[in-house]
Amino acid sequence: MKTLLIANRGEIAVRIIRTARELGLRTVAIYSELDRDALHTKLADEAWNVGPAPSAESYLNQTRILEVAAESGADAVHPGYGFMAENGEFAQKVTDAGLIWVGPPPAAIHLMGDKISSRRAAEAAGVSGVPGNTDPVTTAEEVIALADQFGYPIAIKAAHGGGGKGLKVVKSPDEVQSALDSARREAEAYFGNAEVYVEKYLERPRHIEAQVLFDTHGNGVFLGERDCSVQRRHQKLIEESPSSSVTPEQRSELGEAALAVARAADYVNAGTVEFLMDKDGSFYFLEMNTRIQVEHAVTEMVTGIDLVREQLRIAMGETLSSTEPPQLFGHAIEFRVNAEDPALNFMPSPGSIVEYFEPGGFGVRVDSGVVVESAVSQYYDNLIAKLVVWGSTREEALARGKRALEEYRIRGIPTTIPAHLAIIAHPTFQAGEHYTKFVEDEMDLSGLATPPAAHLPEEEELAERRMVVEVGGRRYVVRVWTPSVGPVSPGSQRVAPRRRAPKLEKKAASGESAGVIIAPMQGTIVKVHKKAGDSVVVDEALCVLEAMKMENEIRSPVEGEIVELRIQSGDTVSSGAVLLIIK
Repeated sequence: MKTLLIANRGEIAVRIIRTARELGLRTVAIYSELDRDALHTKLADEAWNVGPAPSAESYLNQTRILEVAAESGADAVHPGYGFMAENGEFAQKVTDAGLIWVGPPPAAIHLMGDKISSRRAAEAAGVSGVPGNTDPVTTAEEVIALADQFGYPIAIKAAHGGGGKGLKVVKSPDEVQSALDSARREAEAYFGNAEVYVEKYLERPRHIEAQVLFDTHGNGVFLGERDCSVQRRHQKLIEESPSSSVTPEQRSELGEAALAVARAADYVNAGTVEFLMDKDGSFYFLEMNTRIQVEHAVTEMVTGIDLVREQLRIAMGETLSSTEPPQLFGHAIEFRVNAEDPALNFMPSPGSIVEYFEPGGFGVRVDSGVVVESAVSQYYDNLIAKLVVWGSTREEALARGKRALEEYRIRGIPTTIPAHLAIIAHPTFQAGEHYTKFVEDEMDLSGLATPPAAHLPEEEELAERRMVVEVGGRRYVVRVWTPSVGPVSPGSQRVAPRRRAPKLEKKAASGESAGVIIAPMQGTIVKVHKKAGDSVVVDEALCVLEAMKMENEIRSPVEGEIVELRIQSGDTVSSGAVLLIIK
């Protein structure tokens, strides 16, 4: 391996590039038009355009990515997480092209990427899952029959996905049809397969996951667990290692179970086996993620092992750095800094960052892919950065996390930082007794202040400017000199026109009309529940707006009749656009 193409973007692309360069590898980045000036394109040795459209499709263009690999002379591909990371078809194409795939074999990806087949494989290895079915369901009647067997609440889950996408919790029979339709729609949109299945929904469980590494020589090692129980919308917000709820005996059992599941899949490279831990301490197999995880950094902090480095070494055919389970030292906590407004139920908040200052100091690590003026787009995941802190004890790590969160400054868009500060101050979290629905059940974040919208500062530019151009699809940075705006004295700097902040579509004035329903963010309408002339009651669902990989249900604030409907499924709407009017 000499040249590594990173088939991803954002902080994980930056993370991989840095370790690859430490190993002496040449790095190749890919980007969409929207990411032309992104940090990962600047850090890589080369950067190549893989699609003109500012959307996720650019990073899913398998043909173009393989063309870039050939044209750039890459001999290996690292997929990061998301996008193509758990796409067995793409992994096979990479291998068939004679390239090194930095990940597990395609067969393992296929096996563990299907939640039904992975569950069967885990059960065959002696590791049981949450009570549920192992066959896809397609009708509400099937779901209701299973719910009668397991008891409510149940979870309808995408068979080929994760991250909370395509997962709907059902508490009664009358919720089944809408939940099934939504789960199938999300599964099709995110994973290209609408298959879903049903399992018992555990109340107040802990989400515990086990990190494993396997090389091509048959060696496997368990690197400890991560507690990922602080979530919203079934997606993780805070992760820590080790878990405050896992005893040494349970840790040993968890490691044995995780290694057994991985061996059942003939696994190679880094992988994560996820479990739900019930209130009685029982573990149930949930799924296996066949990639590096977003939260891998907390494991690195308590083991001293660079997981991306191990991934690359394994892909080169080398043995594991150590085949013995590492001794965990200290405690690490990761805070996902997302572009979301926690005061508005974690509503996605795309926009431009106008001020950015990262915390530092002993035991503080920030993995990010942004700088000042970076755009956080509605088309991609809303993760801005990961703040990771380490302490000799959990209490020390929490104190360091509080200091670092208070030091972190991001202006221009709302972020989850205020929510993190509120969560770590909560007695339930401080006592280590949190669970997957803890934030939604026990915390009211509506009182958190939403930062005012900020504009890009007016600035002056020098006569000499750096510009990005493309030649044959490859990104180059060149220097140009612009004509002066006015008379220039010798030795002075030419001043370019001041840049103005982008104009946003005017929103309906607050309180102007409670019946004027506006889009809270830019996004795509994926479902419209009502039609013009329909009567609605307060809090009734009107439509579903998808943005930043999340579905957001728009509900009626008033009772009345829909006198004007301006949207239909598939429409792209701007923030502040009028969706419908109720009188």
